[in-house]
Amino acid sequence: MTRRVVITGMGMVTPLGIGLEENWEAVSKGKSGIGPITKFDVSPFTSRIAGEVKDFRSEDFLTSKDARHLDIFIHYAMASARMAIEDSKFKITKQNCHMVGCVTGSGIGGLSTIELYHKFLLEKGPRSVSPFFIPGIIANMSPGKISMEFGARGPNTAIVTACAASSHAIGESFKIIQRGAADAMITGGTEACITPLALAGFTSMKSLSTRNDEPEKASRPFDNERDGFIISEGGGIIILEELTHALERAADIYAEIVGYGMSSDAYHFTAPDPEGIGAGLCIQAALKDAGLNPTDIDCINAHGTSTKLNDISETKAIKSVFGDYAFEVPVTSTKSMTGHILGGAGVTEAIYSILTIKNSLIPPTINYEFKDPECDLDYVTNKARNMRVGTVLSNSFGFGGANSSLIFKEYKP
Repeated sequence: MTRRVVITGMGMVTPLGIGLEENWEAVSKGKSGIGPITKFDVSPFTSRIAGEVKDFRSEDFLTSKDARHLDIFIHYAMASARMAIEDSKFKITKQNCHMVGCVTGSGIGGLSTIELYHKFLLEKGPRSVSPFFIPGIIANMSPGKISMEFGARGPNTAIVTACAASSHAIGESFKIIQRGAADAMITGGTEACITPLALAGFTSMKSLSTRNDEPEKASRPFDNERDGFIISEGGGIIILEELTHALERAADIYAEIVGYGMSSDAYHFTAPDPEGIGAGLCIQAALKDAGLNPTDIDCINAHGTSTKLNDISETKAIKSVFGDYAFEVPVTSTKSMTGHILGGAGVTEAIYSILTIKNSLIPPTINYEFKDPECDLDYVTNKARNMRVGTVLSNSFGFGGANSSLIFKEYKP
């Protein structure tokens, strides 16, 4: 018999706020977290806006020593993990720690620290590079530090699949529990790449919006006037548990994860398959894994980056899988409010999807003003939609053609 897996705790850090309450209030009201970049001088750049995390205090979640030695992307992961574990009321003990694991995703890792120490190396020489430099930047230090902090001795790894990383992390954690290798997983992802080098790289690719005078209106998925995505930072963690394990400790259950699909576009370094073939295969795989038909999906939280190519490709993928029902199922993109958190996008959107089920409310795709004839689905535009939602599909697609789809369902005994 297949082991059922449920979500019992969640925590997040995004440009919209710290924690579930702040985030849900913001997305349900259509609030934007995008503004001018304040971290460094952006005058030489064509894109000068981002989704920066505001009012985050590392000392609220980490020791001062860890805060000094670890890149900020790990701070976001640690903060999210602490909030998620507290939310779940799950106690990791000597008796159960070997059956509790951690898998997180990050697209790049500690880029701000890499840039800092490269500057030290050039200006001051090799002796200026801290012995904590390497462990402070590597992607797997995120799950590693979480496991050290909370004593989780089960399966532990990091996934680096660009913008699909944290979605893949959740999916793989789901499968780890299903096959009996763990009873609970701490999973999600994180990113903190609002840095000069990242901004230069993305602007050179012409990937980013240059709507600098209207930052709150710059992220506009599926809108005909979209001109690129908004780089953002943050992350999230969810606690997955095998159902019996959760019931035995009388855990509060948010929802059930029932499907996971992954595929490759096998097409291009950065551009999506223009016909959405890889994305369509990914969605089909998630539906098959869940044992569901397309008409069983009540809502889609799209990857929806606000780039010309992605939004059209994803629309085609949805049509290829859903057929006529594609025009009936509501589609939204919460990136319209958060911007693109890269490796942390999948988990934050998974959390919004789970809260959509819990609250019977679909967050809007804000800034939708002009219809794109090639994007013609039922987008939830500008205002949240109140409706009962039993099942949500959440898509995440990354550079290199990495695709991931997750399906969450209302928990029923």
